[in-house]
Amino acid sequence: MGKDGRKTVNYKAFSFDLRKNVIDMIVAGNGGHIGGDMSVMDILITLYFRQMNISPENCEDPDRDLFVMSKGHCVEALYSVLAAKGFFPIEQVIDEFSRFGSKFIGHPNNKLPGIEMNSGSLGHGLPVSVGMALAGRMDKRANRVYVVMGDGELAEGSVWEGAMAAAMYGLDNLCAVIDRNRLQISGGTEDVMAHRDLAAKFTDFGWHVINVEDGNDSDALNAAFEEAKTVKGKPSLVIANTVKGYGSEVMENKASWHHHVPTKEEYEQIMRDFESRKEACSQ
Repeated sequence: MGKDGRKTVNYKAFSFDLRKNVIDMIVAGNGGHIGGDMSVMDILITLYFRQMNISPENCEDPDRDLFVMSKGHCVEALYSVLAAKGFFPIEQVIDEFSRFGSKFIGHPNNKLPGIEMNSGSLGHGLPVSVGMALAGRMDKRANRVYVVMGDGELAEGSVWEGAMAAAMYGLDNLCAVIDRNRLQISGGTEDVMAHRDLAAKFTDFGWHVINVEDGNDSDALNAAFEEAKTVKGKPSLVIANTVKGYGSEVMENKASWHHHVPTKEEYEQIMRDFESRKEACSQ
């Protein structure tokens, strides 16, 4: 129990339950971007369960916080988190994911509750979020806009146009997150299109930058988002240093798991690894 008498949540243990749902989703749908799903999961959990004012009850409220999953190919993690938040049953997602005629397709679909925009064409999320944040300020709303990008996505020029505009307009109601797992479909990000010093780049563009050394630690992420709320006159960026395929050595830090369907043997080992890590962090 916390000091206020409410039951505290072990978000690390919780994350492995949601990762299990992602694995089941991908196996059932015979496809999915599994590596990035695992790296981004703790970011999404922290935003949806510890930070954002968004729920099934207020998803039409103009004062709700807004979220854009710019790295839309990792929608499986988003579906798992939205289901846990109560937007739709996880059983439905697993049963219908990637089926013909299903709304649970392989990229975010705003025909589903809780999803603000269709995404997946990389580089679009930040510019759209800049527009959302600017509109919110013009309407004098107190809500915040959050966008999650992949680090491989930063090779898109529209990201940097959005970064310039966000700083130009001083959008302190905007918080961007980079899922910095250092891998993309064709290899290491520094080998494909080197980022070098991302913090320096965004700082030079006029952003407040917060580096989270362990981007798979919900408490560290939560502290970063709390800091971002205090920033005035400029947008904030959280660089979350994550592990692609986080949760099982079968997947971790392997570019080949960018998009992969586990075999029966891999599935069983991954689930054992998740349970083992869940038990370890629950003690």
